[in-house]
Amino acid sequence: QVQLVESGGGLVQAGGSLRLSCVVSGSIFRLKTMGWYRQVPGKQRDLLARISSGDDTTYAEAVKGRFTISRDSVKNTVYLQMNSLKPEDTAIYYCNLQMGVSYQDYWGQGTQVTVSS
Repeated sequence: QVQLVESGGGLVQAGGSLRLSCVVSGSIFRLKTMGWYRQVPGKQRDLLARISSGDDTTYAEAVKGRFTISRDSVKNTVYLQMNSLKPEDTAIYYCNLQMGVSYQDYWGQGTQVTVSS
């Protein structure tokens, strides 16, 4: 059983920074990607950043240049450094892992990020 546990969310003023962490535990087999998504109530869950098993990264246009994804393979942890936060970044942030030949998805429980103006 694979578990993902996010932390690091909270309340921050516009222009501030937060770093989210996601610790992965359990049996990880053929890791493909790890990523961060966010969701506002009533809207779809959007991909923000993804890092492959080869450490290739991709970003959504909305966060490019402000957010940075990274991972520590020893600690089985993926991070999302968020700088220059805006009120529109307010959402629940979810960690995602894809593994196996079918790219099966695993999700964390989410962490709330609130950016005040």
